Amino acid sequence: MAPSSSRRVVITGVGVISPLANDPDALLKALREGASAIRPLSQVPRGVMCIDHGAEAVGFTGDISDYGPLDKKLQRTIRKGSKVMCREIEMGVAVAQLALHGSGLDEEARDRDRTGVVYGCDYIMSLPEEFAAGIRKCINEDGTFDFGKWGQQGRPEVNPLWLLKYLPNMPASHIAIYNDLRGPNNSITVREASAGAALAEAYSTITRGHADALVVGSTGSRIHPLRTLHASMQEKLATDRSDPTTMSRPFDVSRDGSVVGEGAAAMVCESVDQAQQRGAKILGEVVGYASSAVGPAAGDSFLKQAFVNVLRGALGDADPKSIGHIHAHGLATDTCDRQEAEAIVEVFGERESQPPVTTAKGHFGNLGAGGGMVEIVASLQALGGSLFPIRNLEKLDPDCPIRACSDTETPAGNEFISCNVTPQGQASAVRIRRFS
Repeated sequence: MAPSSSRRVVITGVGVISPLANDPDALLKALREGASAIRPLSQVPRGVMCIDHGAEAVGFTGDISDYGPLDKKLQRTIRKGSKVMCREIEMGVAVAQLALHGSGLDEEARDRDRTGVVYGCDYIMSLPEEFAAGIRKCINEDGTFDFGKWGQQGRPEVNPLWLLKYLPNMPASHIAIYNDLRGPNNSITVREASAGAALAEAYSTITRGHADALVVGSTGSRIHPLRTLHASMQEKLATDRSDPTTMSRPFDVSRDGSVVGEGAAAMVCESVDQAQQRGAKILGEVVGYASSAVGPAAGDSFLKQAFVNVLRGALGDADPKSIGHIHAHGLATDTCDRQEAEAIVEVFGERESQPPVTTAKGHFGNLGAGGGMVEIVASLQALGGSLFPIRNLEKLDPDCPIRACSDTETPAGNEFISCNVTPQGQASAVRIRRFS
């Protein structure tokens, strides 16, 4: 939907952790230069699954320096809290702190009762080693697992706080507690569609007057012993290649699957009145959003319909020609890319009448719930300048008749739509433009 209130929502700060870079400007530079972050996996054993390569956020170590400038007290608090944060939650908290710092929305500039958090996440799996000691206690002499021993002998070996490390509502919880943000707090868990859905909720919350500012983000990882195993068993992953940087091939005729990755990004969204009153630098304005869920019961083209619904909803009454570019989901699977392309044709017309289409997934694959926000940050950074081409798109699939960006000379325009979808047909899209 398009804005229905005069209370405009603007973006005043961003933070990002990605396989390519942990700085918004560096991320855009890497995308324009065609860099790839797909490399041999280090967090998942190689040689035991169908793939050995992915896009890890190697620049994020979890050290307190990754959280940006913090006072000593907050540094100590986050260090202590990291004991009950898994990697996905750590990344989510880090980008929130980076976004807050970048926005200048410090304690003196914000009303803590009207500043909150809306965060996207996915279900987070425990690492197997969390249960290793307990399982060993329940192994019989013949090597079989005795479930009868678990309650009395196995479970006591599990850290009683282990669940706090993996609850998907914890990123929003930690961010609010560390920064004393007492306003609305919400967690959105719709896999790849989480970022757009979180931004939509944030927009709605601010426009209806329930908050003046919100930290909005998403975090996710598909690089995890169990998560990667699930993906390899349930989804179409790209085949390992001698040059792993060519594995993710969105919309290319030779594409054969997605690539697993990890990352997070966040932004500070504020009412335009507050942002201007405090003299904040405004990076962009949220002007449209949509969400939709179209499942397999709708037929073989359910993903196409989900894309159509959110593209139309985010566009609203705006002139299609005002859209500078579309940041596509671009999963690099045969079915998803084809149906996304068909949706773009249905909403924007044939190739010559479409906005340029790009996607960052050729550079770093599918980052799960964090991917949508990283992609939004990349497109936001590009506004007013040149766009980044789709990496590894050597021959456009005739079944994907999109106006694919193939060079760094294509203007990004002053407005974009970014969309994402889950394998189950949950989709979201947002429309963001340069502020004027």
